[in-house]
Amino acid sequence: MINEAVEAGASKKKACSELEISSRTYRRWTQYGSVKADGRPDAERQAPANKLTPEERQQILKTCNEAAYQSLPPSQIVPALADEGIYIASESSFYRIMIHHRGKDQAPRKVAKPAAYKAAGPNEVWSWDITFLATTVTGLFYRLYLVMDIYSRKIVGWEIHENETAENASL
Repeated sequence: MINEAVEAGASKKKACSELEISSRTYRRWTQYGSVKADGRPDAERQAPANKLTPEERQQILKTCNEAAYQSLPPSQIVPALADEGIYIASESSFYRIMIHHRGKDQAPRKVAKPAAYKAAGPNEVWSWDITFLATTVTGLFYRLYLVMDIYSRKIVGWEIHENETAENASL
């Protein structure tokens, strides 16, 4: 439109101001030839051809809320669906939709501080922890179950196991 106005006798500056762009913006847009698209951030643009339809978005939400997938991230949901021969959308699309959906569904929880214990002497309060012990095999660890007196910081008991179970922790 600016070229048509200039050919008809208008100044380039007036034609640009009529379209609410500066002449510098027009120069920048046309420095490599003709203008391909309106470069203004608030310009109306055509929706991308690969944009998800509202039905596809609903299908993703429905799938994510199924019992089998509701506690899984998209990095596990998409491959699981692919194993069944189902493709709904990419992993990144699942993430984008789930962030808007799951992120707003749950209100922030107020978590209470754990109870504080104070020992005035030895053997009044014990604490325990599980620590990974590396082996010579990459990715293989033993678990050290350790019980410690918090007053004297002396080790009261310990055990080493190959796996972490509630049974081992309760011994």
